[in-house]
Parts: sequence; C-alpha cells; structure tokens
Amino acid sequence: MTVSVLQQNEERCFGIVVISECCEEYMNTRVFVGTLLTGHIIRAGRQRSMIMRRAERDAGFLSFLKGTTTLIGAAGFLCSSAFAATHHKAAHRPHARTTGASSVPMKGAPSPVRGHPSDIAARDNEAVSVHISRHHHEAGGGVMKIETAPHNVQTISKTYIAMQSPTSTVLDLVKLSPALNAVNADSSGMQGGRIEIRSLTDLDMGLMLNGAPTTNANYLNETASSEDVESVTITPGSSSVDLPTANAAAGVLDERTHTPLAKAGGMMDFSYGTNNMSRQFIRLESGEIGHTGIRNYISYAHTHSRSWMGAGINEQHHVDYGLQKNWANGSQNNFFLSWNKEDFVIDVYPTAAQFYNYKHTGDGYGRYAEYDKSRPDAGNYWRNNIDHWNQIFLSAPQHIVITRHVNLDITPYYNMGRGWDGSSGGKAEAGQYYRYDGTAVAAGQQLTSYYHQNNASAVGVTAKLGIDLDKHNHFIIGYWYENNYSVFGLPTSITMDNGRNPSPNWQSNMAFTKAADGRLFPARPSIDGGYEIHSLFIGDTAKYLDNKLTVDAGFKFVMANQWYKFSTPAGAYSHLGQNPTAPLPHLSIAYRFNQHHQIYVNGEGDFRLPDPTAMALSASGQLQKNQYTIKEEIGYRYNGDIVIADLSFFNSAITNRLQSTYLGNNQSGVINVGNQTARGFDLQVGTHSWHHWSPFFGFEYLDAHADSNAPYGDTYLRTKGRRAVMAPRVSASFNLAYDDSHFFGNFGLKYIGPQKTTLVGDERMPGFVSDSISVGYHFKPFSFLKSPTFRLNFANLTSAIVRQVPKGIGTNVYPTQLMDGTTIAGGNGATYYVMPRFNMSGTISTDF
Repeated sequence: MTVSVLQQNEERCFGIVVISECCEEYMNTRVFVGTLLTGHIIRAGRQRSMIMRRAERDAGFLSFLKGTTTLIGAAGFLCSSAFAATHHKAAHRPHARTTGASSVPMKGAPSPVRGHPSDIAARDNEAVSVHISRHHHEAGGGVMKIETAPHNVQTISKTYIAMQSPTSTVLDLVKLSPALNAVNADSSGMQGGRIEIRSLTDLDMGLMLNGAPTTNANYLNETASSEDVESVTITPGSSSVDLPTANAAAGVLDERTHTPLAKAGGMMDFSYGTNNMSRQFIRLESGEIGHTGIRNYISYAHTHSRSWMGAGINEQHHVDYGLQKNWANGSQNNFFLSWNKEDFVIDVYPTAAQFYNYKHTGDGYGRYAEYDKSRPDAGNYWRNNIDHWNQIFLSAPQHIVITRHVNLDITPYYNMGRGWDGSSGGKAEAGQYYRYDGTAVAAGQQLTSYYHQNNASAVGVTAKLGIDLDKHNHFIIGYWYENNYSVFGLPTSITMDNGRNPSPNWQSNMAFTKAADGRLFPARPSIDGGYEIHSLFIGDTAKYLDNKLTVDAGFKFVMANQWYKFSTPAGAYSHLGQNPTAPLPHLSIAYRFNQHHQIYVNGEGDFRLPDPTAMALSASGQLQKNQYTIKEEIGYRYNGDIVIADLSFFNSAITNRLQSTYLGNNQSGVINVGNQTARGFDLQVGTHSWHHWSPFFGFEYLDAHADSNAPYGDTYLRTKGRRAVMAPRVSASFNLAYDDSHFFGNFGLKYIGPQKTTLVGDERMPGFVSDSISVGYHFKPFSFLKSPTFRLNFANLTSAIVRQVPKGIGTNVYPTQLMDGTTIAGGNGATYYVMPRFNMSGTISTDF
C-alpha cells in the first residue's frame, strides 16, 4: 500500500489518496479528497460514512474558523491507520527517495508531474497522485472567480496580483473591473489616485482592509504592500449590512491581507525601473510557534523614485505585521498593523489648457528642478511642494465560537495620519506678515502655505452576534461605533533661503499677522471637524429548497453627530453641526437552478455624510446636505466547467449628490450638485485555464443624468436633464493570461469612453485606452530559494498622452447664464489625472 500526500497550497487545499491491498476494512476505499478552500468533501467508495465517523473521533482533530470541515482529523486518522496496517510490508521494501514533504512515492514510481489542477493520474496499480489547485475556482488569469453571492461581485486573486509589479497599488490591481475607472497619480506606487464608478467616486465607496474602513483612494497606497495583499473583492453598488460603513452607494472594495503561514520562512523581492525607481521588500514568517496555534509575519518595503512629470524625488518606508491564533473549537484571533512613512512631491494636476499645451508642445507642467527666487512662480520649486506623511492602520478581527450555533465577531480598528502638505504661498506684500521677533517680512519674500494635519484619526468597533435559529436561518444582530476626528491648521511660513519648505512647527519661519493693538498672532487658522456614528443592525440569511433559494434581509439604522469648528489665534471662531439619522434597508435574493445557473436580485439604501473638514475648503462655507441613495440590481450568473459569466442590470436614485472640487495643495472641497439617476448593466466573462490560457472580458454601459438643477449660491446652474459628470457611457476591459507553471504573463487592456467634466457640460474629456503587459519565468527551486522568479512589467506601451479622470470637477469653462437670469464668467474647468508615460520595471523574487 502507498499513501501519497500532494500539497499544492498549504493553507488552502490538500489531497490524500489511500489504496489498500491487504486491509479488509478498507478494501472498497479508493479515493478520499478534502479541501479547505471550499469546505466540501468528495467521498468515493462504499466506506465513506465509516471514514467520517472515525475522523470525528480522532484526538488530533484541529478545526479551523467559520465552519471548516473535520478534514484534518480525518486525514490524520486515515494515514495512521493505513500506515499501521502495512508497516510490515513497507519495511521490507527498498528505501524510497523522499521528494519533499508533499509526496512519498514508492520505489520505481515516477515523480509527480504537473498537470491540470483536477487531474488524478495513476502511475501503476499501487500509486495514485491527486492534483488539487486553488486556481480551479478562478477565471481570466485571476481577475474573476466563481461566485454565489446574491449581488454583483468581482474578486481579484493572488494569481493576478503576483504577476503585477510590486509597485502596484490596489488601484492598479482592480483597474480591469468593468465597473471601475481606477487610476494612479504615478507609476511607482508612491501615491494613490481616484476611482469613478457608476457616476460616483471612491468617496461613495466603503474602502475596507480586512473588513475595517481605511481611507479614500488618494491614500490607498499606504495601507498594505502589494506582496501582502492576498485578494481584492469589489461589489459594485452593494454592501453587507454588518460592514462598518454607511457611504457605500458605489459599493465596497475590500482588501484581504496575507495569512501567516504554518511553516517558518519568508519572501523577498527587488525591483528596478523607469524614473530611477528602486524597491526592496522582505517578509519573515515565524510559522506556528510550538503547538500554540499562533503564527505571525512581519514585512518591510522601501521605495525610491523620481517624479515622472517635472523634478522631484520621492521615498517611502512601509511595514506590515500580521498575527493569527487558531483555537480547537474554531475560534480565531487576528491582528494586522501597518505603518507608512513617505515624502513625495505633490503633483500639479493640470487644467485642459495646461494639458493640451503639454501634449502639443512637450512643455511640461511639473515642478521646477532649481530654485530661482526671481521667478514670479518661484514657489513651484519641487522642494517647496513636499507631502510629509506618517500613517498607522490597525485592525483586529476576533471570531469567538460560543456554541455550535452561536458565535460572536468583534472587530476593533484604528487609523491615524499625521503630517503636512506644503505648497507655494505666493510672495509677501509690504507689511503683510511679520517674524516672531516683530521684524517685518520683506516685500517679495517667498512664502509657503500648508495643510498641517495635527491628527486625523478614525477609531471604531463592530460587534456582531450570530445565531443559527434552525437549519434554514442564520440571524445576526450587532452594533457599530466610529469616531472620526480631524484637527488641522492652514499656516503660512517663510520659505527657506534654498527654496525648501520648512517644518510648519519651526517658530523661526512662522509668519505672523499684527493686530491693531500691536499684538502678533501666527497666521494659522485651525479647523476641528469630524463625526461620531452609532449604528444598530440586524439581519437574517435564510436558505430553502435544498439551499437553492437564499434570502438575505437586513436593516441598519445610523445615528450621527457631525461638527465643524473654525478658529484663529486672533480670536475668530465659528461652529456648525448637525445630528442626522438614516434608515438603511437591505434585501438580496438568489436562486440557483443547478450548479451552473443562478439569478439574483438586490436592493438597498445608502447614506453619505459630507466630510466636515472639506467644508473649510469649500466656497459655500456651509455643511452640505447629506447624500442618500436607493439602488436596485438584478443579475444572472453562469458557472460552467470552462466559462463563467455574470450579467447584472442596475439602477440608482441619488438625492443631494456630493461632488469634489480640487483646490490645490492636495486638498479638495465638496459641493452639492442636486439629484441624479444612474442605470446600466455590467457584463463579465472569463474562462478557466485552457491549455494554460485564460481570457477575460468586461463591459459596462452607463446612462447617468441630472434630475435637478445644481445649487449655485442663491440660485441654480442649468443642469437638469444633462448627462452627469464623471459618467462615461461605455467602458470595456480585456485580459489574457498564460501560465504553464514556468512561463507566465498577461496582457491587460482597458477602454474608458468620453465623459463630461463640468456641471453645465461645456468641457469634455475624450475616451482613452490604457494597457499593460507582464511576462516572467518561475525557475526550479535552488538551495533555500523555493521559488526564484523573474518578471518584467510594462505600462502605457504606446506612451499615450491622455487624461484619465478628473481630480476635481468644474462648474463651467465659458460664461454661463444662471436660472435667475444672471451670467457668470467662465472658469478654469476641471483638473485632471494624466496617464504616466511609458514605464517598466524588472523584479526578481523568491520564497525561502
């Protein structure tokens, strides 16, 4: 008898084959295969019931979280029993060479060979190899997978992530989703970017990391290194009732980080590329510590690069730490901590006029390489436009199994940022400012303005009790609390003689104003803003008709306290606040006809508070109205043996639509633009690996228009019936992946259609195409190097000069007549993210 264990992925799947020749008890047993990936057990032979009963009695059983099966105990019992039954026979055979922990072949049996993930290949009448892969649920090279949720969902898996450049941010990883237009400000991963989705933006999304809220897309590069991201799931237009978010009108983007491995080891990589980019990464794994069930890892990444547009040097340091503790009853403790420190040059986001000047003449709009104080715009020197930032993120999901039918989930989280953004403050006028000793600042002296963030923190917790009421119903009840608090100043300082911006805390460089009585006050208005949320939620998931019908109903009630305080050292003070509430119903229904066909419907309400700190930077000087959205979705899903597909139709009614305007210095304001309707459909089609190839195609059609005129002072802009801003009618994506276990690569293509970028529709951004290629090779293990790999990543292959998405919308470019008959002058229009020119990187990496 031979027992062969082939472990394709330690944390996800394994297979065990037992063939008995001499033990009567197991004569009819042929194959027993278990997988932790799906929680299912494939049983073959007449003795499967007996095997399961014995597995449950195994003293070595260690169950995993969230209803994983008793597979490990069953496997251990079968292995020990089979070995005892054949020990005498095996002892007299010649010694077989061990090829690794994953297989123990008998003498003369060929080594396992790579094949299709589901292949079962017999080498002779006593040896069977079982190949099981976590990839059999994936399609399109890892940009799609088999789903059963009662709403539109797309999951980007590690298969796709591992092919991309380590400098990729989450926005790079999700760019092929048909519902998203996700863009980055640079190609080195030093900055975040923006998302537009179904006429909404990332500010209308629940952006999550391990189930806890993070920040907006402009800073998503700071939460986790790409090597530590295991998967990214996008649910356009829908969210779970128990998630700690209320502003999910556009859906949810949820990152899941690396799970600590059971064995000690690690990973490292090194990258070099365009713009003098260099990056180093290392992760160390402790493995399971003794028999405590505790495992953890820590990683460090360092990135250095030049700015792609204009002059400037950027640098980033990042640390991730993860810990997991498993308990015998299925409980689990998790902890994740990340720290990010970086100094990067704040980009110039051009208007349409600046963009076309660059495109047609090659005259860039970036920062200056040298400081020349005689220039009128001398403050555009790159060292005077630095973002200095520290960010800490922490989440600690705890799953506690109380009984077989009752469990408790508690997820505390904390997110804190601190630093400053510096930019040109123009030049001083005579008598405008003074130094701390009373000396007048000379006319023409270069100044630096700051957004000085003393503290921006979000601390919160969700607690959820889950109860299996019966075999059909799982009931949840829970509570969510969050305190989001921001204190910042808008100081002015005297620029250093070499053109650099000083720390806004340096008294020697502070600018002061003089009161009528001669007293000096720092030129430093301060803002204290934030909100506190208390939310109760309940829900029930019911499954009937042999689990073919799933009904998921829930209700969340949000109670908020929002405040805004403005003060100056001279004594000026103002205060605004409100206490809104919002009922948020959720209902999803799915029916699965068979293993291939499923239909679903989904409806819910969402609520968004305007950012009170952005109000300080808005022209209105008022807290904006809260945004409320009602959404419906109906879809069909096909999960075939080769092809999987998802088609969903959606409709959203948005009241008091909130939009962002860019004000410079990396800061944005917020305005209400009236009511809006968006409807359309999404299509996703992908195939499982076929002869090593996996294509994917995505498409979205969107019809979004304004249902009312946009407020403008005491009157309105004529916007009713016009196409909504940031709402391309058509978008399409394509990915073709190849992987034969040595050579691998993919080609990605994304098209975004034209879109309007001003409220009155007098400025338009043309459609554009983005592209990327990844190619690489996995070498055979060598010494302690388990997976030496080399890969090349290319983006913007044609070096196209195109705008990707508005950084901030505009009201109008040309003179426009308002509803009261008055005419307003033309403005600058929108500002834009421009696609970085052709860039590439090369990476060597390995596990160890």
